[in-house]
Amino acid sequence: MSVQEYLDKHMLSRKIEDAVNAAVRAKASDPVLFISNHMRKAVPPVITKIKARQILDSRGIPTVEVDLYTNKGMYRASVPSSATTGIYEAVKLRDGDKGKYLGKGVLKAVNVINEKISEALNGMDPLLQSQIDQAMIDLDKTDRQAELGANAMLAVSIAACKAGAAEKEVPLYKHIADLSGKNNLVLPVPAVTVISGGKHACNDLAVQEIMILPIGASSFQEAMQMCSETYHHLKTIIQEKYASVACNVGDDGGFALNISSITECLDLTKEAIDRAGYNGRIKMAIDVGATDFCIGKKYDLDFKISTKSAQNFKTGEDMLELYTKLCTEYPIVSIEQPFDKDDWEHTKLFSALGLCQVVGDDLLVSNPKRIERAINEYTYNALLLKVNQVGTVTEAIEVVKQAQDAHWGVIVSHRSGETEDSFIADLVVGLGTGQLKAGAPCRAEQLAKYNQILRIEEELGNQASYAGENWKFP
Repeated sequence: MSVQEYLDKHMLSRKIEDAVNAAVRAKASDPVLFISNHMRKAVPPVITKIKARQILDSRGIPTVEVDLYTNKGMYRASVPSSATTGIYEAVKLRDGDKGKYLGKGVLKAVNVINEKISEALNGMDPLLQSQIDQAMIDLDKTDRQAELGANAMLAVSIAACKAGAAEKEVPLYKHIADLSGKNNLVLPVPAVTVISGGKHACNDLAVQEIMILPIGASSFQEAMQMCSETYHHLKTIIQEKYASVACNVGDDGGFALNISSITECLDLTKEAIDRAGYNGRIKMAIDVGATDFCIGKKYDLDFKISTKSAQNFKTGEDMLELYTKLCTEYPIVSIEQPFDKDDWEHTKLFSALGLCQVVGDDLLVSNPKRIERAINEYTYNALLLKVNQVGTVTEAIEVVKQAQDAHWGVIVSHRSGETEDSFIADLVVGLGTGQLKAGAPCRAEQLAKYNQILRIEEELGNQASYAGENWKFP
């Protein structure tokens, strides 16, 4: 084929002429670079290859990482995992080979991506997020992503989302806002873990996390300063009272001191807030994780104490009374998963009291059908969004809309087994939910999320809006 025939076949003469004219109109200082970029934009983006691999999360457990290639670049995403997995949430595909990683390998999910998903999505436009996600849903054909695995699907979905943002030449959070139809970009109030327990720490504390919320900050930067200072004051207090050995941390980076009393943990947190000088400006929250210590219809607050003489069983009514007392005596504004994953009745009773934000995790697992029931029955007033419980970016956007339409609060959350991928930082800003749960100001995988929002705040400049006092409904 001659040069002229090649030019004619691909209509390059016309495209080059258009690029030169555009450079002239723009008075480009570097015409060659301008024309090169102009020509690149003229080529429609398509997915050309998807390559997956097995990596390790923050707990040393295998998880999935994806490199999604288009004709214009490569975009990487990795997904988190968790110490606990709800029976109603999307299925994570694991190998089950006890001889390797104790059965927790993800090579099956890797092969699904490399052999099935890559072929199905080849040639698709990364700008068409909903179509990409629907193609995977159609390929899976199950209610809970049991065939392909939510870990496989989500890694590809996030990578495609990043590719779409790059093609539009906009920040990832702006692309997500466009996908969700949001006009207001809101920087969230961070729910920062300061004390860890439950399945996230090797101590005697039954509840999973004690958190602080800097709702009195004027910016996200100030919010992180307040949380960091409080966290380090808490460390000093723990050292003074329990010695340095008590400053070990759990999966989320919260201090894992070996005490079982919830009130003692809250007292320590309150003292740290006071010592930092943020009394009234920082509120408190609890992730109870009650499913982990529910036996039958009762709750064992001493389930982790090996030397106990008897089980410390509490009825649902006892727990209801405990939460009421805690909300009265401490500046608690949010309690997550206060009852078992199937305890709808006590959850409804607690929500009806209107004492604080009541957040659904194990009972809802970001599942639209369970969320719909909870909305109709007034079970909760807030959703904990864990994207890997859903399976794709599009489905995550849909359940957030579902919750917000019901006037619920929404907290975008990490998992206890995290990676350095900061996607949820852009997600929470793009969706404008106003609340982010990403662990302690400790450990790189947690800080990757907080630091990304600091960058976003800097990038937005005067347009940056911190949720602050409007954290529930920004």
